Amino acid sequence: MAVGARLSLAALALVLSAPVWAAKKVDLDYHVRFLPQSDQAEVRLTLADGAAVRSLDFDLGRSGDYSDFQADGQWQGTAPQAGAEQRGVWRPASGKASLSYRVRISHSPKKGSFDSRMTAKWALLRGESLVPAAKLDQQDGIELVSRLEFELPSGWKSVETAWPRIGKNRFRIDNPSRLFDRPSGWMLAGNLGSRRTRLGETEVTVTSPLSQGMRRMDVLTLLTFVWPQVQALFPRHPDKLLIVGAADPMWRGSLAGRDSIYLHSHLPLISESGNSPLLRELVQVIARINDSERSDWISEGLAEYYSIELLRRAGGISDERYQTLERGLAKRSHAVSSLRGEQVNEATVAKAVLLLQELDREIRLKTRNKRSLDDVLGALMRLESVSTKEFVQISESVLGESSTVLDTDLLH
Repeated sequence: MAVGARLSLAALALVLSAPVWAAKKVDLDYHVRFLPQSDQAEVRLTLADGAAVRSLDFDLGRSGDYSDFQADGQWQGTAPQAGAEQRGVWRPASGKASLSYRVRISHSPKKGSFDSRMTAKWALLRGESLVPAAKLDQQDGIELVSRLEFELPSGWKSVETAWPRIGKNRFRIDNPSRLFDRPSGWMLAGNLGSRRTRLGETEVTVTSPLSQGMRRMDVLTLLTFVWPQVQALFPRHPDKLLIVGAADPMWRGSLAGRDSIYLHSHLPLISESGNSPLLRELVQVIARINDSERSDWISEGLAEYYSIELLRRAGGISDERYQTLERGLAKRSHAVSSLRGEQVNEATVAKAVLLLQELDREIRLKTRNKRSLDDVLGALMRLESVSTKEFVQISESVLGESSTVLDTDLLH
């Protein structure tokens, strides 16, 4: 036998004799039943094999939204106390095991304004509220396969989430960055009006309850207009993007979730100042930049900067209008002396945008237009989180030298 043949047979034997380490897959099914008459949802978690999980330690928050827990196995919850942090630990029984409870849907942090709401005809909420965050302690070699199913009240027609649909009201929940897959992102159920399109690799859905004044075609048109610039800027794009909206008394604002955006139906798609709440949240959804060490200005500033920049690159803002916009940013932020803080306001974001504009010009000038702030953004998207110090280091790495723009008291 030739030497090459013997080596090939030996290699094949080694492959066939090697152990195959494959995780054991265990189904975790979420069942959600909306109860409009009590402003609640009944949630049930079902493990196909309860022995696969030692415990789930839930953070139930301070609001008292979760109640009526029933479990196969052991449930241990802290006694409800006003304003106190509450936790609950589920230790599933072996075999098929379920945990069920009720959660209040409507939430009004400011009187007369809701950030999640249920009516007799629809419910708009974030998936994170259905299943609270939890610490998962599972057996080695286990992979949970999670699915989400909704049971809708009589007369409710449909439900939309940002997760892949695997049935009429069923979705696959798969987040590779988390061990415990749970529903997340914006969700809307009820009597809905929806418009859909495909932009590049992304399936886009714009939906709202009927008679809420949501300009669904306007939203799709703006996204179609800027999408070539989105594709050129970002190295990754979501497979699915859901945009939900409703009118008063929902909160008059916009907010990004996982592969999803909430947009009040009466909010302008492009404001008089030239920025776009829709595009700002789109940048947040795709970039997924997490700040650390009192550096919220980074994600908020980049989102606002690129909401303007995407529109400009698409031809939606003239040079004259852009200069007017810059003067407005300078006027709003003239009193800002520092960008650092746990939370940022409108003036701080305006100052951050001006700083980023200067940084982009500095990078383009010193690299002879070979690099730009886009390269900084691409590097930030590969990090789990970023601090101001790391932002400066990455920017100077792109620049190839120290940055004059970033040597400022604003970052101290």
